[in-house]
Amino acid sequence: MGKPTGFMEYQRRDRRYDAVAKRVVHYQEFVLPLPADELKQQGARCMDCGIPFCHQGCPINNIIPDFNDLVYRNDWRQAIEVLHSTNNFPEFTGRICPAPCEAACTLNIDDVPVTIKTLECAIIDRAWAEGWIKPQVAQRRTSKRIAVVGSGPAGLACAQQLARAGHYVAVFEKADKVGGLLRYGIPDFKLDKRLIDRRVSQMRTEGVEFHTNTHVGVDVSVAQLRRDYDALVLAGGAEKPRDLPAAGRELSGIHFAMDFLARNSKRVQGVFVPDEDFISAEGRDVLVIGGGDTGSDCIGTSNRHGAHSVTQIEILDQPPEKENKALTWPNWPNRMRTSSSQEEGCTRMWNIATKRFVGDDHGRVKAVEYIKVRWEKDAQGRFTMHEIPGSEGVIKADLVLLAMGFVHPVQEGMLAQLQEQAGLALDGRGNIAAPTEGDTAYHTSSQGIFAAGDMRRGQSLVVWAIREGRQCARAVDCWLMGSSDLPR
Repeated sequence: MGKPTGFMEYQRRDRRYDAVAKRVVHYQEFVLPLPADELKQQGARCMDCGIPFCHQGCPINNIIPDFNDLVYRNDWRQAIEVLHSTNNFPEFTGRICPAPCEAACTLNIDDVPVTIKTLECAIIDRAWAEGWIKPQVAQRRTSKRIAVVGSGPAGLACAQQLARAGHYVAVFEKADKVGGLLRYGIPDFKLDKRLIDRRVSQMRTEGVEFHTNTHVGVDVSVAQLRRDYDALVLAGGAEKPRDLPAAGRELSGIHFAMDFLARNSKRVQGVFVPDEDFISAEGRDVLVIGGGDTGSDCIGTSNRHGAHSVTQIEILDQPPEKENKALTWPNWPNRMRTSSSQEEGCTRMWNIATKRFVGDDHGRVKAVEYIKVRWEKDAQGRFTMHEIPGSEGVIKADLVLLAMGFVHPVQEGMLAQLQEQAGLALDGRGNIAAPTEGDTAYHTSSQGIFAAGDMRRGQSLVVWAIREGRQCARAVDCWLMGSSDLPR
């Protein structure tokens, strides 16, 4: 804990954003860090709550009260040791995690939780600035070879842990650069890609080998990996986007969100994208279908392109402005949230179901017809959707971005080969089937093949991916060596 009376003496302070007019003209990060004296006060606000419910909220089991206390006591060097003991990449989570730990904080009962995410980010940023973070090269090497497919947060965390256990680790990434969705899916204004490069450099020194532009199942066969490596970890993410099979879906100008975001991120990062492949929102009336984080990223990117207008629609009810703490705390509440991208300008609509895409004479989308819906519980207590007669409307849109999430991993190629050659089993949702507990944790139905992250659990948060990558590394280490010193 911090100062016993700190939560009564100091008000909650959090990072602010640069002004909208300044930040929408570039793709750099725009979060303004707190000064050191205010960080000390925020650490002091961590109260002696007896049961640290923040631990329950944090999927990666960060030891939150300890590093809060260390910031309060100005022991930043020890704070990064505590933080790194559970989290390989706090610079990622300190920027893009939605902070369920803060929702679970005891002080959140009064809507003033400790600024845990800000403190986490400050600790790791200072540690890098001070030169405290060094490669952790294994003192002894084993003869075991592991292939990790996918270089997102799950694959990177798994690879780093296994390399530190002394194994030879090779990461295979189909894109031209390491990072998975961290690299091209999340816009640069939310996550500076130099942070990924810095970690990759550290991991190379620790012995991890990276193979980019290598699509497993296409450029290299599954059979070859199984022959050349003692274990195979599947951490390729859940990349199959949810489609919207409404009339007019074939019109040009309708794109999956990730196609829009990835091509923009590549250009921002200096990767050549031909004009005919680039999707520009400049001067367009943009409609984003889907109210989640990916939709927000589309809004922020569209505004930076210079869109004429941006509208975001969501099929679900508008969340309440404030949750009922007695019913929700310490769990993640459903309440109204406004992202930094939504702040920058968009019209938001709820209870909207798309009926038809309307095209012009050239086969390009020009509008979307919709109807309003309501959600009611049926006899079994399940919410069902009902269209509201007479509530039809039209939204002008000449660029439509489908941001409705991802359904499961891409099943063509690698997974199809593994199903045919190794009997790989999928669960009912199309993800790779693998338990998380017991002697077979993260082990798939195929001998020596493991799965972690979104490829196993479905679309989720970066913090869950890191957790699963770390736990999967321990499971692989145990399977190869009979025991493991890696943390659970």
